[in-house]
Amino acid sequence: MKGKKSLGISARETLAGYMFVAPLMIGLMVLTLIPVVCSLLLSFTEWNFVAGYGAIKFVGFDNFIRLFQDDVFIQSLLNNLVFIITVPITLILSLLLSILIDKHVYFKDGFKVVYFLPYISSVVAVAMVWQVLFHPSLGPVNQLLMSFGIENPPKWLADIDYALPSLMMIQVWIMLGYNIIIYIAALQSIPKDLYEAADIDGAGTWVKFRQITVSNVSPTTFFLLVTGIIGSFKVFDLIQVLTQGGPANSTNVIVYDLYDTAFNQLKTGYASSMALILFLICLFITAGQWIAQKKWVNY
Repeated sequence: MKGKKSLGISARETLAGYMFVAPLMIGLMVLTLIPVVCSLLLSFTEWNFVAGYGAIKFVGFDNFIRLFQDDVFIQSLLNNLVFIITVPITLILSLLLSILIDKHVYFKDGFKVVYFLPYISSVVAVAMVWQVLFHPSLGPVNQLLMSFGIENPPKWLADIDYALPSLMMIQVWIMLGYNIIIYIAALQSIPKDLYEAADIDGAGTWVKFRQITVSNVSPTTFFLLVTGIIGSFKVFDLIQVLTQGGPANSTNVIVYDLYDTAFNQLKTGYASSMALILFLICLFITAGQWIAQKKWVNY
């Protein structure tokens, strides 16, 4: 009797557990899993969603063959690969700034708020501010450059050669605050005894930075590296507000190209094939990082 009673209690607890997670699991399936599967299936079709389900036409791998013959898609892929450079730059700057704030600055909380504000601010608002700053003739940036004697400063967002680097600078500025907050938390968890022992052994600043600081924050660096690279492939809002992929596709990236193909050109199947390629790229890069992290991450 006692065994049956405990079995009944266990079954009720299991059922209660399933009921608690059911809303989350249903939401995950309806809003994430089912759309992902549908997008995977649509990538093998030619379809305009405005025409209805009856217009779906299976084309096999034709979409993927077209993709790698599409100059616009290839350009967007190359732009994305260049945009990844923002991740290591952000990591290096945020680590150095977090060390300065943590060890050499008073009013640490005030500096944290100042650096974190761009990250929590509306991207649209941030983009509009930078649009004013980078105005080719009236913007403060070019006005300052001309005051230093530079007669023909770059047109920044309107220049084919400078548009993508301009967006990369803005992205670094936005992401610095988030990385700094995470790094400061990691720095404060490093035992002070390690630095004291290093001082006793006569270790210099560079040795302590490389052997203690960098080594102990390597799990945090790995986390920020993985999420940062995935985030760099998903950049969209800055481009939508500031450049719309121009000038001459110089700032076009995969997500913006996907959006333009699906909702402006109404090529849903072709856009779904782009989404699958983007997923595979992120998957392979993340897998490579997980393999490589065994050699440089210290837990």
